[in-house]
Amino acid sequence: MKLEKVVPWGRNISEYREMFLLSEDDMKKRIAGFGDGPASFNRQASAAGSDVTSFDPVYSFSAQELRERINEVRDIIIDQMRENSENYVWDRIKSVEELESIRMSAMEMFLEDFGQGKREGRYICHELPERLPYDDLSFDIGLSSHFLLMYDALGYDFHIAAISEMLRVCKEVRIFPLCDLDSNASELTERVIEYFSRDYKTEILKTDYLFQKGADKMLKIRR
Repeated sequence: MKLEKVVPWGRNISEYREMFLLSEDDMKKRIAGFGDGPASFNRQASAAGSDVTSFDPVYSFSAQELRERINEVRDIIIDQMRENSENYVWDRIKSVEELESIRMSAMEMFLEDFGQGKREGRYICHELPERLPYDDLSFDIGLSSHFLLMYDALGYDFHIAAISEMLRVCKEVRIFPLCDLDSNASELTERVIEYFSRDYKTEILKTDYLFQKGADKMLKIRR
């Protein structure tokens, strides 16, 4: 992975819990986050006593490198948000400025925690669908936020391989959202559900989180 290809954008624990319908009981389980990037979920959940491990190829870079990249793309992302503001629901988050503050706060929490978290094994450099260095069913819940099913250009085979590896190490997988970057439901999602419904229980759940229009559903796949 090249740093110039990375567009860091982090979400916080409140958003994670709403996106993935994470209950108090869920937060007591062993959780794996795939493609977490610079989210503050790991830091905040770990500080509250949860067992969370985050996987992302960007963890090959240093905190300073990631900070510099965040500062490089920050204005670009915010300008894009302003240009496409009609694609979002501005009720809980009232403005682009408030959004920027929330995202930067989450990423700052991540950056402050990154070094210690790597030493503790909470942040691990890994890119799906490569095999994880964990035994089968090492985790109770696997999460994928704004990655799988959102980037349908990665293709059907990639998604099947990536989710299969997640299901190898996780008893249950939750994926949010179920639309592409333009808020369109994709045929890919239907095909993925059809594939995994053969051997797993699959269900689509409406979540407590809605910011991008049409992005308020989560896919749960479990044994």
